[in-house]
Amino acid sequence: MRAVVLVGGFGTRLRPLTLHTPKQMLPVVNRPMIERVLTHLALHGVEQAVLAMGYRPDVFQAAYPDGRCAGVELHYAIEPEPRDTAGAIRFAALDAGIAERFLVLNGDVLTDLDLGELIATHERAGAEGTISLHRVEDPSAFGVVPTDEAGRVTAFIEKPPREEAPTDLINAGTYVLEPSVLDRIAPDVPVNVERVTFPAMVEDGSLYAVDGDTYWIDAGTPSTYLAANLDLIAGRRGPAEAGVHPDAEVDGAVAGAVIGPGAHVGDGAIVSGSVVLEGAVIGAGALVQDAIIGSRAQVGAQAVVDAGAVLGDDVVVSDGDEVHSVRIPGEG
Repeated sequence: MRAVVLVGGFGTRLRPLTLHTPKQMLPVVNRPMIERVLTHLALHGVEQAVLAMGYRPDVFQAAYPDGRCAGVELHYAIEPEPRDTAGAIRFAALDAGIAERFLVLNGDVLTDLDLGELIATHERAGAEGTISLHRVEDPSAFGVVPTDEAGRVTAFIEKPPREEAPTDLINAGTYVLEPSVLDRIAPDVPVNVERVTFPAMVEDGSLYAVDGDTYWIDAGTPSTYLAANLDLIAGRRGPAEAGVHPDAEVDGAVAGAVIGPGAHVGDGAIVSGSVVLEGAVIGAGALVQDAIIGSRAQVGAQAVVDAGAVLGDDVVVSDGDEVHSVRIPGEG
C-alpha cells in the first residue's frame, strides 16, 4: 500500500519558524518532522510515499535528492496552485498513478497509530473510507466525528463550538481511502476533504472511523511543536531521546530542553522546557524558558526569552532585553 502525505501548506500557524522552511522540515529532537512521519509508515510496511507538495518543494528535494527518506521511496507531486486538502489528495494520487486502496496522512501529525488495524477495520467494514479518531478535551479546533455502533460516521462537523460538539472524538488526520474517493473530488479546483468530500461520503453511508487510542499530536502550532519535542526527551513517547545534539556546545545549564547541532549555550545561561534550533546562540547568563529559538538566532547575555516566545531564524535579542510570549518577527 502506498501513502499520500500532505505537506503542501504554508505553515502559517507556526510562523515565524516557517517563513522559509516547510513545517514538516522543522526538526523534532534533531530529526525533520517528515522523517518521523515516514519512519512510522515504514514500520507498517509502506514502501512508497507520495508527498503532496506546494510550499517550498525545493527544500524537500534538496534534503532527499535520491528520492528516499527513512527507507521509504518518495514521489514528489507538486501542485501548480493550492487545491486545499481534497484537491491535494486527488492531484497527488493521480500524479503518482495510484489506482488502488491507499493511505493519506497529515504531515504535521505525529502518532503511534496502528496502521495495520486501521486497514483491517476498513476491510471488515467494506468501507469506501476509514478515518482515525482521537479524543481531546476541547474539540472546537478540530473536525468532530460522531459514529454509530458499527463505526459508521454519522456526521462530520468542522470546528463546532465546544458546548455544541456531539462528541470529543476528532479527525486525527490518517485515512484509508478507496480509489473511488478520487472520483468524488472535482478536478483542478480547491476542495476541502473535511467540509466537502467526507460529508458527502457520510450521506452515502460509506465513511467509517476508528478511535486510535494512542499517542497523537498535531505539531502545527508553536505550543504543540514544543510539546512534540519535549514528549520525546521526557519518554512520553517510547524510550527517552537525548535532547542535546552531540555537535552542540553547552557551558550553561540545560533542563528538559532540545539543543540543536552547532548551537551554543553560554556560561551561566539556563535553558529549560525549550527548543533551541541549529546554530542558535544563548548568551552568558541568559534565561530561555518555555520558548522556541530559531536557527542561528542570538539571545544576548543576561537576556530573558520565555512564556511561549518564538524567535525566528537569525533574530537577535540584545543583551539584557526581555521577550515574553511574543513571536519575532510578528505578522507584517
